Amino acid sequence: MVTVTPLEAELLEIAGSVPDPELPVLTLRELGVLRAVHVRGADAVEVELTPTYTGCPAIEAMSLDIERALHEQGVREVTVRTVLAPAWSTDDITDEGRRKLREFGIAPPRVRQTPSEPVLVGLGPTRTTAAEPDPVHCPHCGSADTELLSRFSSTACKALRRCLACREPFDHFKEL
Repeated sequence: MVTVTPLEAELLEIAGSVPDPELPVLTLRELGVLRAVHVRGADAVEVELTPTYTGCPAIEAMSLDIERALHEQGVREVTVRTVLAPAWSTDDITDEGRRKLREFGIAPPRVRQTPSEPVLVGLGPTRTTAAEPDPVHCPHCGSADTELLSRFSSTACKALRRCLACREPFDHFKEL
């Protein structure tokens, strides 16, 4: 069991409050990419950060923003280390993060019933309806009657969908 000191908990809160560079409505804590902060000396800390996917271009901006936030709190030496295992999953997004995505106009990823099982990837139907077990709901009107327009949207982790009820397009944060 890992013991977190009060200072590490405070620094984790500060680093976790940094906004995501691609989705500034979310903090890194809400996105679930900030794994840990370890004090490594009188004025040195190491931060563990997991990208949403290997090669994520935002990891550099996240690292710099974390360094800046901790430097502003008087920490002289900040090392941000990219940690790939365990891999990030959309299950790591907090409930607050999911709420903020919805309010921002992005359909949050669906919650898997068995998070330990891998996400199956396949080419399925492009439309969802309320009759389906887990439809993608429109973040604007809440309708389950939506269709897939493109498997990729503004970033590789989002798909572009359209609501067939209100006709508004929206991003859907894909489950990983």
